[in-house]
Amino acid sequence: MVTPALIDPFGRKIDYLRISVTDRCDFRCTYCMDEEVTFLSREQILSLEEIVYVAKAFIAMGTKRIRITGGEPLVRKNILWAIEQIANTPGLEELTITTNGSQLYKMAHSLLDAGVSRINISLDTLKAERFHALTRRDKFQQVIKGIDAVSQLPFKRLKINSVMLKQHNDDELFDLAKFALDRKMDISFIEEMPLGIITNHDRAATYLSSDEVISTLSQHYQLTPSSMTTSGPTTYYQVAGHDHKIGVISPHSHNFCDTCNRVRLTVEGRLLLCLGNEHSKDLKSVIRQTSGDKKLDQTQLQNAIIDALALKPHKHHFDLDDTPQILRFMSATGG
Repeated sequence: MVTPALIDPFGRKIDYLRISVTDRCDFRCTYCMDEEVTFLSREQILSLEEIVYVAKAFIAMGTKRIRITGGEPLVRKNILWAIEQIANTPGLEELTITTNGSQLYKMAHSLLDAGVSRINISLDTLKAERFHALTRRDKFQQVIKGIDAVSQLPFKRLKINSVMLKQHNDDELFDLAKFALDRKMDISFIEEMPLGIITNHDRAATYLSSDEVISTLSQHYQLTPSSMTTSGPTTYYQVAGHDHKIGVISPHSHNFCDTCNRVRLTVEGRLLLCLGNEHSKDLKSVIRQTSGDKKLDQTQLQNAIIDALALKPHKHHFDLDDTPQILRFMSATGG
């Protein structure tokens, strides 16, 4: 029996899955969540075994790339077991993890051994005091130590992700780019996404467009559009004199939905069809009906996944001047 490929109503082939393995995080980044946040109970979230089960179902249906996200995925107990199970599933071409970097100094070798191909590390500033203000945690040196640790290992690719906010960290564009390029890493500068209601700042006032980012960096580097594409939404620029690239992710200024090839599995077991919409399907109940079968007959789960694709919208709609329509924080969605 041939397992059907995943094609959405607009003809886009879905071959990339992002899995949130926890909503918990050891940071409280001001653009991501408030200081006081209620996390999900253990009963509400998928077990690691269930997460692996879903990942294997997607791989059987043609998924080539999986990204492990959170919250902060590396704070979940026994996560290395799940990573290894997924990474070594035949048919998967690449397993990536997105992390805030706080655990890398002690887990770098283990992640490589488990089969992680790529690591994306969130870093929004190179100033320790500003890092503390942005993350509400005093772990700057710990993160830098972790970045230096992974940069010494033969991962396929390493990248820094930086969310840029006017009057918060936009004076560090060049410094962050140089930090990444000097360590032979790519870097992506990200427009803030209006997910969840925050009280720390006015998103419209702090919005910095990707065009402004590239304009500023062009004063320091010779940038030319790159033909390189990845499974994510980053638009890359080649940097003269460097092998690695500068990228931008532009959910506001340059909608990237036409080429969207991804869906997200939240830690609650909902298949989220679009980051900027609430279209989703509950897979947890399906998983818990089917995964009890020792033969692991995934037909029911695969049918539910195919049915869910009918919910995938053509594009998202973000408006910085309106109250956020998506009330879930990014930590509950997965990066």
